[in-house]
Amino acid sequence: MVTVAILRDQLAELHPRLYHMAEADSWPSIKRHGLLSTTALLDLFEIGGQPRTQLERSLRRVSTTITHPIHGTAVLRDQSPMDENGLIRALTGTGLTPADWLVMLNRRVFFWLTEERLLRMLSAANYRDSEHLVLVVDTARLLDRHWQNITLSPINSGATKPMPAPRGAGTFQSPADFPFDSIAARRRRNDVVVELAVDLAVPAIDELAVEVRRQQRDAIVAKVT
Repeated sequence: MVTVAILRDQLAELHPRLYHMAEADSWPSIKRHGLLSTTALLDLFEIGGQPRTQLERSLRRVSTTITHPIHGTAVLRDQSPMDENGLIRALTGTGLTPADWLVMLNRRVFFWLTEERLLRMLSAANYRDSEHLVLVVDTARLLDRHWQNITLSPINSGATKPMPAPRGAGTFQSPADFPFDSIAARRRRNDVVVELAVDLAVPAIDELAVEVRRQQRDAIVAKVT
């Protein structure tokens, strides 16, 4: 069984960099407020009631812009890699509804652990014709700062296409509980952890980023930092 300390070292050794994809023009807001989950953004922008319920518990088929008199605008990115029928199938037998799953996703900030998966997302049909902001983060520093708020996933939790992988309450596990060795027995070691998520927010993300760039597909358009 892999201990927490060993897994922590393994994560940083196997994946020295983490990758996050955001709206192309979002760096000034991210630098000011940190990297925020949908839930944290809705808190910051003081959005409640039915509009908040809709945004947190329903699939966003397109990106949605929210506004605030002080904080300006922010974009909640679309969730087009998912569909409700696929979610229903993926959650069969778990007791969770698609709305429950979306709440779980919306309270997390997600990172890819390989550039390969980042490029796969950047090349997806809905994203490949646009520029995006890519944050490249030092894994060891993020683990040091946010270890207690990190969960790991063995699947792409925000996709149900082309096949809806089974998922449920146990998909997101703390590093202490993540079955690293058993998954490593049937996958390449650098594919064991598919997503790393931080609960709610990553404040002062600029202190953890080693590179911030604008990118379209595999082409770096501009270095932001």
